[in-house]
Amino acid sequence: MEHVLSSYSASISELKKNPTALLKEAEGEAITILNHNTPTAYLVPAETYEMLLNRLEDAELARVVRDRKNERSNAVEVDIDSV
Repeated sequence: MEHVLSSYSASISELKKNPTALLKEAEGEAITILNHNTPTAYLVPAETYEMLLNRLEDAELARVVRDRKNERSNAVEVDIDSV
């Protein structure tokens, strides 16, 4: 059996009946959608999804900063007042 990566789960039938009630019950947490007791999808509230995307973007920016910090020896020093 596959791992369920959320505290809440619902069948596709339950999702079809009342998706808003599922989201309300989960209080912002992801909901595993099961098809024949197998995780098929995760239902994530819009606010949670936006937060996840922001965190992914922050992680990517942090990676760029680390990469560029390692390239410091290639940097060219400039004086902003001389422009």
